[in-house]
Amino acid sequence: MIEMPRDNRRYDVDALRVFAFSLLILYHVGMFYVADWGWHIKSAYQAEWLKLPMTLVNQWRMPLLFLISGLALSFVWGRYTPMRLAARRSVRLLVPLVFGMAIVVAPQPYYQALAAGVIEPGFLDFMRRYLTFEDFPGEAWGGENRIVWTWNHLWYLPYVLFYTLLFMPLMGWLNGRGAGVREALLRLRGAPLVLLPLAPLMVWGLFVFPSFPYIDHSLTGDFYAHVMYGTFFLYGFVIGRDPGIWGELARRRSWLLAAAVASFIALYAGRVLLPDSPGTVLETLNMFVIYLNRWLWILTVLGWAHHLVRGPLPGLRYATGAVFCWYILHQTIIVVAGAELARFELGPVFEPLLVVAATAGGCFLLHEFVIRRVAWLRPLFGLWSRREPAAPASGAARALS
Repeated sequence: MIEMPRDNRRYDVDALRVFAFSLLILYHVGMFYVADWGWHIKSAYQAEWLKLPMTLVNQWRMPLLFLISGLALSFVWGRYTPMRLAARRSVRLLVPLVFGMAIVVAPQPYYQALAAGVIEPGFLDFMRRYLTFEDFPGEAWGGENRIVWTWNHLWYLPYVLFYTLLFMPLMGWLNGRGAGVREALLRLRGAPLVLLPLAPLMVWGLFVFPSFPYIDHSLTGDFYAHVMYGTFFLYGFVIGRDPGIWGELARRRSWLLAAAVASFIALYAGRVLLPDSPGTVLETLNMFVIYLNRWLWILTVLGWAHHLVRGPLPGLRYATGAVFCWYILHQTIIVVAGAELARFELGPVFEPLLVVAATAGGCFLLHEFVIRRVAWLRPLFGLWSRREPAAPASGAARALS
């Protein structure tokens, strides 16, 4: 059995959350530079080699975040009534979402429209139109004929809130009359722990994906995204605080890593070698490899985190409190820094380094010296009140996700 910290704080889950959001930030920097992948704006220095590492993490980075969101909910479950928990989650997620769409995200469509040549320079005039939903000539940044509010990278917030509210009855059942079902799932070990959770994913791939093959972050019509991300959200809630399954993942971490690497090699080989029309059998096999790769990497990350992070790490508590604010800020800083630095033609080495430095530095300075020190700004960026005590089980328990 893996020994838990004496203070019952799940430092490994804290570290997982910081890791997942940090990976997301780096991925979005990569989107500015990876060749042939569309994004809001693109650098003149695009790299083919980025496709391989970004394909690797793209398979599991968002499912991991939603699984961690389910974990976080499992830590606070029972501390509040369902109605109170729903109200707290709604406030904690909707306030940063609305403020983020109105103010934080706004520079992103501005620079996107500017790069497309459909508006004239002038951010204040853009904001006047953006905040009042005015029409403007030409084709807009999103393919519409008007400036509209967008949540861009903040789409994660309404999705987490939607799954929280949608699955509350099911989660209550799993902690009550359905506890036997949850206990049976938590007894999975070895190969069944890898293979059985793939069954729902294969059902979604075979019967939902063909009708809804695109994830567009629109919330209302994103059915494939909902069944997939919702499944990982529930997986996180189920495994929650159970020490047995975490211990199993930690014990098998090396095997899981080797299997994850092998599955990604198989996935990448399938992309290169499979014909455009592979037939039903090969297509189904390829789908299985995709979901197997996704699940294996998530299990690998969970297992290694539980093995490596047994106690407090330097800066972990601070990072846990800061990372959500960084998430809200980061993509706007990437877009602004990338667009402004592009003017200087710094080359394919110095420009990316400066974009990364500007993103990290901007997030740190704004969080440390402005947002966390101004009381009325804190809730706009999802920060807890200074007077509100942290949850005892884990920093993830007080995470908005």
